[in-house]
Amino acid sequence: MDIPKALTRIRGNVNTPVFVLLHGWGSNEYDLPDLLRFCAPDADYASLRAPIEYGMGYTWFGTWDHEGVPSGASLDEQALAAAEAVDRWVAANVDESRRVVVMGFSQGGLLAGHMLRVNPERYMAAVCFSGWLAPGAVPGDERLKALTPPVFYGHGGADTIFTPDELAAMSGFWKTHGTLTEKIYPGMEHSINMPEMRDVSMFLQSIGAARPTF
Repeated sequence: MDIPKALTRIRGNVNTPVFVLLHGWGSNEYDLPDLLRFCAPDADYASLRAPIEYGMGYTWFGTWDHEGVPSGASLDEQALAAAEAVDRWVAANVDESRRVVVMGFSQGGLLAGHMLRVNPERYMAAVCFSGWLAPGAVPGDERLKALTPPVFYGHGGADTIFTPDELAAMSGFWKTHGTLTEKIYPGMEHSINMPEMRDVSMFLQSIGAARPTF
């Protein structure tokens, strides 16, 4: 599995991070860059296209139980394959001097956190919009307990894509393997809203990854 295409704006300022953006099920690389206007204006980014064609867009996972959501061993295998593809792309295209923040929605939200698990020394933080957790152990998990990288996890109170157990697993993992900021947005379904963008903006400012916007 390899990344087939990326939309990039990387200008070489070593003092600022590169945002790696990972879209959700059935979307594409044009989906997320505009969000940076609200939380990290003028940031460098690489928005990656998932490798598998699906409908009018693309998917990170080729099989699932429902609505782009695999589970169990299938999820573990597919998440690892996708994360390793992203990690190879980053190694080949982002200078090692640059810090990297991974941001993703849904499938991409899972992968944003998974990148820290696959290569915990490379990625400084994750922003997980409406993501969930691959349940199996990953080799980097033990290292994360020492590093405790910052992780933002936001999801809607009316999101029916994931079960309460799946949400609790995501929260529980990052409470012990990262420095978790979790926000739940009442009435929001499987989406992103402006209150969440304000919270992400504050989160990124707090870790030195963005300048004030609001």
